[in-house]
Amino acid sequence: MLTPGARPTATRAMLVLAVLILAGCAARPGPGILQPVALAETGARSVTVYVATTRQEVAPGQGGFGTSRASEMRFAEFEISIPPGHLPGRIEWPQDIPDPQSSFVTIGQKRHSRASFERAVAEAQRGGGETTVFVHGFNYSFQESLFRLAQIAADAEIEGVPVLFAWPSQGQVTGYVADREAATASRDGLADLLILLARNETEDQVMVFGHSLGGWLTNEAVRQLRLSGQDTTIDRLRVILAAPDIDVDVFSAQLEVIGPLSPPLLMLVAPDDRALSLSRILGQDRQRAGALSVDDPRVRAAAQRGHIQIVDISEIGATDGFNHDRYVNLAALYPQLSQSSRPGAGDNLRQAGAFIFRAVGATLSAPLVLLERAGG
Repeated sequence: MLTPGARPTATRAMLVLAVLILAGCAARPGPGILQPVALAETGARSVTVYVATTRQEVAPGQGGFGTSRASEMRFAEFEISIPPGHLPGRIEWPQDIPDPQSSFVTIGQKRHSRASFERAVAEAQRGGGETTVFVHGFNYSFQESLFRLAQIAADAEIEGVPVLFAWPSQGQVTGYVADREAATASRDGLADLLILLARNETEDQVMVFGHSLGGWLTNEAVRQLRLSGQDTTIDRLRVILAAPDIDVDVFSAQLEVIGPLSPPLLMLVAPDDRALSLSRILGQDRQRAGALSVDDPRVRAAAQRGHIQIVDISEIGATDGFNHDRYVNLAALYPQLSQSSRPGAGDNLRQAGAFIFRAVGATLSAPLVLLERAGG
């Protein structure tokens, strides 16, 4: 069993809540940024993102998906242009007049039936590379999750197929309870999507990457696949959870059903994650899996026993003010990490255990990246 850390204080809770409320007051991009714009010759790259969503489509002409739950899964495809001066870890949001030279912009979109979505993704998968499924977390609008995956795909130089699984988050700081219910209602949809993606004709793995509450949803979907006998699908998966908002006892119970994965389930953690501190308080002081400390010998023992890999990424800078989105900066280092994760690469990302991520140098552009075994 994974174990809880220090108990948060009431003062800390109030500070975290104040930060989140202030963050919620900032201007956020509306669905208008999904309207396609013409792309001149600007030197911009583009990323095609395939979308499967349990969100209801918004009013015709607005181009996206809202916060209501759909009666059945919807499918789409978006092409996002990345500006020539893009900085890793950032989304250069479009302003009043979208400019492909300086910001992310939508340059194309289409709706799919289930059958046409499956054909389009299968064709893209035949081009080679890993299929990557991004399951966003709490407090995300559709357009934020779409542009975030485009940023990750661009920074990580993903040559495969980026797929967004968008569940109906309210996109509000005060919507935590509603978001958890919406994520629960989306388990079948995510499990169904993973089955669809894993039956392609290539031998490449399907990486499913769940952030925050999306990590809980990811584990629940994989658990459901195991319970329904979809072992062949699970064998194709590479599961990564970033700052998972999961009660540690629930996490342990999920792993009991899921069983060992190959490569091991990878969990990115940071004990100073303020968003998870608030979640812990809201959960009656239940420790969250994404805030575990690899310095704790009980956590290290549990990682070995459960055949999972826990990596502390506290050295990576965050951009959101409460240390919950470090994974967005990790994407730029993915090409190096993926090389170290290949079979036969030595002490690499395919090993179970507890590790600390080390970026040698003062910035993420550092030339050397190491994983140091915690307690070693």
